[in-house]
Amino acid sequence: MDVGILGPLEVTAGATRLELGGPRRQIVLALLTLEAGRLVPVDRLIDAVYGSDPPPTARVQVQICVSALRRLFAPYGDGPRIATRPEGYLLRIAGERVDLRRFEDQAARGRDLRDAGRPAEAVASYRSALAQWRGPALHGLDGELIRAVASRLDEQRAGVLEDRVELELELGRHRDLIPELTALAERHPLRERPQGLLMLALYRSERQADALEVYRRARRTLVDQLGIEPSAWLQRLERDILTRDPRLGPPPAHDHRLPAVTVPRLLPTDIADFTGRRPETAAVERHLTAAGEAGLAVPLVVVSGRPGVGKTTLAVHVAHRLTAVHPDGQLFVDLRGHTIRPVDPMRVLERFLRVLGVPGTMLPGTLDERAEMYRHLLSGRRILVVLDNAGDEGQVVPLLPGTPPSAVLVTSRSRLAGLPRTGHVEVGLLDAEHAVELLSRVAGAERVREEPEEAAALAGLCGRLPLALRVAGARLATRPHWTLAQLVERMENETRRLDELDHGGLGIRASFSLTYEGLGPDARRLFRRLALPDFPLVSGWAAAALLDRPYAAAQDVLDTLADAHLVEIAGEGRGLRSRYRLHDLIKVFARERLTAEEPEPERDAALERVLGALLFLTEEAHRSLYGDDARVLSAAPRRPLPGPLTGRILAEPMEWLERERGVILAGVRQAAQAGHAGLAWDLAESAVALYEARVHLDDWRETHAVALEAARRAGDRRGEAVMLASTGSLHIVERRFGEARRRLEDAAGLFRAVGDDVGEALAVRNIAFVDRLGGRPDDAASRYARALETFRRAGDLVSQAYVLQSVAVIELERGDAEAARRTLAEALDLTRRGGSRRVEAQVLYRLGETYLALDRPDDAAGAFADALAVVEDAGDPIGRAFALCGLAAARLRRGRLEECAAALDDALRAAVDAGDRLTEARALLGLGELDLARGEPARAAGRLRRALGLSRGIHAPALESRVLALLAQADGAGS
Repeated sequence: MDVGILGPLEVTAGATRLELGGPRRQIVLALLTLEAGRLVPVDRLIDAVYGSDPPPTARVQVQICVSALRRLFAPYGDGPRIATRPEGYLLRIAGERVDLRRFEDQAARGRDLRDAGRPAEAVASYRSALAQWRGPALHGLDGELIRAVASRLDEQRAGVLEDRVELELELGRHRDLIPELTALAERHPLRERPQGLLMLALYRSERQADALEVYRRARRTLVDQLGIEPSAWLQRLERDILTRDPRLGPPPAHDHRLPAVTVPRLLPTDIADFTGRRPETAAVERHLTAAGEAGLAVPLVVVSGRPGVGKTTLAVHVAHRLTAVHPDGQLFVDLRGHTIRPVDPMRVLERFLRVLGVPGTMLPGTLDERAEMYRHLLSGRRILVVLDNAGDEGQVVPLLPGTPPSAVLVTSRSRLAGLPRTGHVEVGLLDAEHAVELLSRVAGAERVREEPEEAAALAGLCGRLPLALRVAGARLATRPHWTLAQLVERMENETRRLDELDHGGLGIRASFSLTYEGLGPDARRLFRRLALPDFPLVSGWAAAALLDRPYAAAQDVLDTLADAHLVEIAGEGRGLRSRYRLHDLIKVFARERLTAEEPEPERDAALERVLGALLFLTEEAHRSLYGDDARVLSAAPRRPLPGPLTGRILAEPMEWLERERGVILAGVRQAAQAGHAGLAWDLAESAVALYEARVHLDDWRETHAVALEAARRAGDRRGEAVMLASTGSLHIVERRFGEARRRLEDAAGLFRAVGDDVGEALAVRNIAFVDRLGGRPDDAASRYARALETFRRAGDLVSQAYVLQSVAVIELERGDAEAARRTLAEALDLTRRGGSRRVEAQVLYRLGETYLALDRPDDAAGAFADALAVVEDAGDPIGRAFALCGLAAARLRRGRLEECAAALDDALRAAVDAGDRLTEARALLGLGELDLARGEPARAAGRLRRALGLSRGIHAPALESRVLALLAQADGAGS
């Protein structure tokens, strides 16, 4: 029994042609024949028969087809021709009984004879191979998989036919080949090789004009249909025909050997729509040419970048530009380094050596021997070797020339730092302008001009990734009735974005998958889980939490992903400050893999770990700044890090909080969304250390609004109270004292309801602050006394110190500076024992004010200077402005007017930059007082009126009284 697929599917037994039945049965047989002797999974058969939308009965239908085929073949063999296995089926048939196997065997024999210098016998084998064909492969059958297989087989047929014709040209049969080549060129107008072979046959038949007309027709077709120029090989052939290059003449009649190919030209075609990349192009050319001119080592440049960024396009473009620099030829190979089956250097050297003229019979049998022969053949020649898509250094090293002037250009998703490279060029995303330009070149300039905003949006949704832009442009080019807005709308759905970026064999998902599948298990797991947190950037501690592994091990895995360009290193941080990000499209792919490969409980556990680690570090940073002050904590799980590691990460706690500010904001949002209310409000409250010191009021407001809503949804009254109290503190900073009081009183009531004395004391303490600023010192003193008693019972040293320094302010305002000094001495001792540098700075500032009231300006200057040192170390701009105002007052009292002016100008700038109106009013008050001391009452009055407006706007009556007193003095002096 014989099976034929090189034409319509056909099965014959002797002279009998069997009736195979309907198309489903034929497709099943076709797939089994293609893999004759090998297992074909049932799922692959279902895919071939039904495509992407199989019915529920698909598996049963395939079984029915197999049973029918078995019955059909039963009379023509000793047993079933189709064997069943647990995973699928296989067709048991001898290779010589399948026309495809006969074709492949004869074609391989033809290549061997060609390489052995026996062209006439090779032609006979090629003709025998081509005789197996009866028409287009699998003609009459349909389906996506069948069409793909048929296209591949037809491509193989065309390649063998061209090989045979090329050999016959070398045998001097050019006149006989013209009719066949003419038909072949017309049948395949976009294949350059038949056009070139026809040109050569015509030229050798003394038909130069006809040969040139074939070139012009071929060029016009390529430009009109594909928008590209002919390859360098076809262009060179046209030039040689024009100049009647003697090398194009027919070979001597007695010479039947193939000439050695001494000038290889293996580069793929340069693309016509190459866009941007001027700096990268210049850098690659500079590294290749400058190193070559130095003559010390083989120029070797590695071009690296993420999947789809255009590394191959850049390398091929540069290689074409440098053909004049490398006149002895260009070698090119796709090493497929990030696929499951990378190309073996042994196979690459076989191909390169054949191209360089080594017959198959002379090829060495070992890798080392082939590499030696390769280096010998390249020695002294200017050949550019392009090694595309290298997986690691091991693939590249055997393919390196031994000496200049040859050069090597490598592309890889890894940096290949182990190679003796002379240059490295990182290819990043296109900028916005060039991204739109590339889209315009592929989709059509007129369409992009008509919808410029949509074009920019589409480029953004493609992440400015060249492959994605090219796919999107191709989809638009093949759908002229679509608008750009339509494609933008489709791609805005993140769950379908990668589906939209798939067209004609080009696809983003496939590009990412190649790299992903080449990773180890831990790297794949971390890559998936990096899509879990909505963090803008991730650090090593987050990777450790996601993997549930020690920090060092997780950092190694994170760096593996960076080497593969699945994550990119963000910013200039190094060591523990290194941070990473996922490109938007890569993150979409990571989410797909996460959903497909990890159960929901594992995803939830990983998210809780990473949010718990964030909460732990944020709380530790707060503790480093405030000491062990009174706080109301949730029962949310923390993920502690080892003590020494925590100390290194938080060596500068305020700077760490600033770096992770976006992460904290995202963490609060995600914790609230995931139903972790306690974690959300605890994290938001812990971050107030940053928000207050660095005046990030928008973040303070947003995190607390989100966490407050989460607490209310969860019925968490303690969490609601914490958020209300902290929002009240925000309103105090904003000088919105009425709203602050309402929030704080609501918080105090909730704390009382849940029996939390410390929480209530914290709220009462801040209500007392509002009382004092509102001109109600007795109410303030009473509330401070209540809060102080609670903190003393709780043993909270820092909170006691904070209340005492507030009490001292009231004593100062009442004129009892000595009592204030004693109170502040106690507060300073408590805060130093409690370890809170921020409260210590506040106590020192109040102590400076007290010394001024006691007319001890030198002591006051010392206290203010100590406070300034603490706040500058903590990076607190408002605290710094306050301390400068105090220091200026001490300098004024000591008669150092210029130093006073410098401090106040600095304080005013800091207050304005921070948007703090209270501190701005204090600085203006100080400047007004300075102007009066200088005898400039008019200038003083102007500054003081500005201070008066600010103090009234924030409802600060005590400050307003001081401003009015000085303003009266200024007005009196002016009159």
